[in-house]
Amino acid sequence: MDFEAGIIEGFFGRPWSWPDRRAYASFLAQNHYRYYIYAPKADRILRQDWPGRWSAPTFKQLQLLGEAYHQAGLSWGVGLNLFELHCHYDADEIAALKAKILYLNQLQPDILAILFDDMQGGGTEMAQIQADITHRVMDLTTASTIFMCPTYYSSSSVLDRLFGPRPTDYLESLGRLLDATVQIFWTGPEICSAVYPKSHLKEVGQQLGRKPYLWDNYPVNDSDRMCKFLHLRAFEYRPPQLADWTAGIAVNPMNQAYLSQIPLMTLAMSLRQPQYDPTAAFAKAAQLLCGNDLADDLSEDLASFQDQGLEQLAPILKSQLINKYQAFETPYSEEIVGWLRGEYPFSLDCLTQ
Repeated sequence: MDFEAGIIEGFFGRPWSWPDRRAYASFLAQNHYRYYIYAPKADRILRQDWPGRWSAPTFKQLQLLGEAYHQAGLSWGVGLNLFELHCHYDADEIAALKAKILYLNQLQPDILAILFDDMQGGGTEMAQIQADITHRVMDLTTASTIFMCPTYYSSSSVLDRLFGPRPTDYLESLGRLLDATVQIFWTGPEICSAVYPKSHLKEVGQQLGRKPYLWDNYPVNDSDRMCKFLHLRAFEYRPPQLADWTAGIAVNPMNQAYLSQIPLMTLAMSLRQPQYDPTAAFAKAAQLLCGNDLADDLSEDLASFQDQGLEQLAPILKSQLINKYQAFETPYSEEIVGWLRGEYPFSLDCLTQ
């Protein structure tokens, strides 16, 4: 089955390290993923301070990151969140946008994602302005693939409460105005959707005038509530038929890079196995990645990590778990220990890279 899947490091909170990002190239290549997009909310140069420039060391790290993915035969990209640009779109901002895209071209990304998520919405001209911004970017970028994330990227009414009521016919307007080659991200009925019903995807596809490109918010755990949990279980309700209903899928992983590999490996299975079994998929992925002993312990403690969560773990149990997983000395166990120690708090504040 030929179905495009990749990952987007698009979460809030503690970002991945540069070595972890580079190491992901081989993991993704081995598991049928095709690309990685760098878009952590913690990088202010891609969000609040989007007209700015990275330090020379950070820019060099990004160049090395692109080289690692190209050497693995994968595409790589950058996600630029043009934070509320549509609210004050004038000549100065247009000039800053041009300068930023020309600057990003130096990184030679294959993919450029223009993101309008998690910012103030509203306004009758919102779709028109966002389409114009996207087309300006297309005229300037050397990237061959363009993604666009709408401000209202889900049917969930939570977005209307957070960012203001969505404009009438917002999706229809975007679909009509945007170039047909632009892939439009969509998270489904909910911000973090458990399932993607065929009827829902068909309706959204009609609104957008193209198949939606899924931004899958599992196993991400970056909110104030979700950071207390490790989403390790296998993907469910991601059948091979998604290849017929959507243009592709981009997964937003956890703040824990190595632990994210467990569910990510199961998604590759789910998209290719008509008789997919989530329980068996988790067991297989954990064993292949972590080894039998660590996999057995993860299976034993899975409910504590994914269902009970940090706040419900008794101090004595938390201490016992730290001692247990410290003994393994692997990247997977180190992330568990760090999480148990509270090293992955949620924060809307962007960190300096």
